[in-house]
Amino acid sequence: MEPSRDIQRLIAIMAALREPKTGCPWDIVQTFETIKPYTIEEAYEVADAIERHDMDDLCDELGDLLLQVVYHAQMAEEVGEFSFGDVVEAVTRKMIRRHPHVFARSDADTPEAVKLQWDEIKQAEKADRHRRRMRRGLPLEEHSGHLGSVQRSFPALVEALKLQERAAKVGFDWSEPAPILDKVEEEIGELRQALNDGDRRKVADELGDLIFALVNIGRHVGTDPEMALRGTNTKFRRRFSHIEQELHAGGETLDAASLERMEELWQAAKAIERQLT
Repeated sequence: MEPSRDIQRLIAIMAALREPKTGCPWDIVQTFETIKPYTIEEAYEVADAIERHDMDDLCDELGDLLLQVVYHAQMAEEVGEFSFGDVVEAVTRKMIRRHPHVFARSDADTPEAVKLQWDEIKQAEKADRHRRRMRRGLPLEEHSGHLGSVQRSFPALVEALKLQERAAKVGFDWSEPAPILDKVEEEIGELRQALNDGDRRKVADELGDLIFALVNIGRHVGTDPEMALRGTNTKFRRRFSHIEQELHAGGETLDAASLERMEELWQAAKAIERQLT
């Protein structure tokens, strides 16, 4: 088996890995459920490569993500559901259908008109999906109501953002960021009280409320909370690495260093960043 630029080679490799008698023992026993975490992980690794502007890594990570698609399609084909070709056909049909202003005739000639047209097409697709599931005797989606289109499978921050955006469409929203800051302070007070009471369940509940309010601020100021937090995570990694390097240079270790010493180095890392920016 030789590498190739042809997608059919990748499909053939996956089929060989899944071959019951001659395939890979690990790949053979995998299921949709066991592979799902890897699919999510690969998507995040693609995002990480993009944020680092690392085109070499991006190429590799996109390949890993594509492998996940081929993996799921292979497992589906084995049980007679669909193949990789069906996946490609479905998404190409969807893109053509959702872009009549490109591939057919349409009056949508502004971003706003395109967005409205997109939403209308998606509603028609949802109705068609409902009819298909009924014909196949499949259970109908549990999602209902105005928030039903927001998937529970999203990462929590993304789900919170989409729930708020969906609610805002019918006017259930703050008018500006300032009142949300008051809500944040209110939630901090309730979290503080829960901590004082020692009620772990209430602490978790109030912490969730606080994070939800912070997501709302990000939405109002046009800052994606997921990306904001990832930026902070990157900053934390960078500053903690500075602590580690400085300790190592001085013959010290993380385990032996006091909190005060590490805080001193943390502040030094912040000062360096301020000088650079």
